[in-house]
Amino acid sequence: MPDTQFTAVLIHGAWAGGWVWETITPYLEEHGFRVLAPDLPGSGARLGNPAEASIIDRCVADLEKQLEEIEGPLLLVGHSGGGTVATQLAESIAERVIGVAYLAGMMLPSGTGFGEVVGEMVKEFPEASGIGPFLEWEADGLVSRVQPSAIRNIFLQDVSEQVAEQAICRFTAQAEGCRALVPRWTQARFGQLPRLYVEALQDRSVVLPVQRRMQQLVPGARVVSLNTGHVPQVAAPQAVADALAEFVSD
Repeated sequence: MPDTQFTAVLIHGAWAGGWVWETITPYLEEHGFRVLAPDLPGSGARLGNPAEASIIDRCVADLEKQLEEIEGPLLLVGHSGGGTVATQLAESIAERVIGVAYLAGMMLPSGTGFGEVVGEMVKEFPEASGIGPFLEWEADGLVSRVQPSAIRNIFLQDVSEQVAEQAICRFTAQAEGCRALVPRWTQARFGQLPRLYVEALQDRSVVLPVQRRMQQLVPGARVVSLNTGHVPQVAAPQAVADALAEFVSD
């Protein structure tokens, strides 16, 4: 890694929190990264009023405020739905960003939601519905939760029973307005940034055909393939950290 110290801004996906990066953090620090892994608004303890958690700009503004005190270049890393937030944040602060990495992440064209991509593919790939059939809804459809058995079988099928048990109880409610996000970006800003896509080959949530369709829709990312389920930063933290370090070193 170059002498300049980079900060890895780790952006979690739906129903999770900054805790989902705890396993990988020591590996990233060994590579010389500073790490910022915040809880996003609209989930868990920051659920707030779900009726107001309706725009991606809220998540971006929250992250920008946290980044005000951090100097130096930023590597944005989005897991799953956090990829959409990473994209929008990169568009907003492109001059500070050295790259954007997606871990089985939602790397979407400007103006396109993940549901649109899945909707086009689900007839050919029924498994593309991912976690959708296993959600429990409340607050008139404004908040969702994932059934514990589905967390184990869809998100965490490739980790030990002990790791799964410790994680399952930490998944929380998610405001739909902060899950069903649509990025809007320009070629002049986000479009010019280097990108890395870490494929999770055994993913049962964002299944591989969907991951590869997003790579086609937003071409140009370097691709690393890992034989993991939906949460590679937990199942293979060393491999993910190595891939991120190599990405910023080139």
